[in-house]
Amino acid sequence: MSVPAPRRTLPGPPARRPDAHHRARRVTVALAALGLVAATAAAAPPAPAAPTGCGDLVRGQLCLRGPVGADGTYTATYRRDEPAGPDEIVVRLGYQRKNDRITAFPGWFGTRRTQGGAVGLSGRVEMLRDECIRGVMEQAQTIYVTKWSCS
Repeated sequence: MSVPAPRRTLPGPPARRPDAHHRARRVTVALAALGLVAATAAAAPPAPAAPTGCGDLVRGQLCLRGPVGADGTYTATYRRDEPAGPDEIVVRLGYQRKNDRITAFPGWFGTRRTQGGAVGLSGRVEMLRDECIRGVMEQAQTIYVTKWSCS
C-alpha cells in the first residue's frame, strides 16, 4: 500500500488567534480616539509659549517663557510686588542653559529700567533638546535666577 504524496498549496493568510478580533476592535477604538483628540486640538486656540519657570523673589517675581528644549524666542520678565514709585530700578535680564555635561555662562537680552514696577526683554535662544534653561536677572551686582526647566 502506498501513501499519497502531500499536496502542495500556496501559502495562505496566517492562522488567526482567537483574540485577534478583540485586538482589532481595540486598535479601531484607539485610532478613533486619536482622531477625536487631533480634531479637538486643531479646533482649540494655539497654546501659549510654554512657561519655562518663574521664581518668587523677596520683592517681586522673575519669569522666563519660551519653547523649552527648542530654538525660539524667550522672554524674561521681572515684576515688582510693591507699588511702583520714584524708585524704579535698572535690571539686566537673560537666561542660562545647561545639560548633563556643562552649565553655560548667562546669555543677556539687555539692560532696562523698570516702568510701573515691571520690565521684560526678549531674544532668540538656540537650544538643544536635552538642555535645560532658567531665567537670570542682575540688579546692583546681585544675581537672581529661576528654577531650571527641562523639556
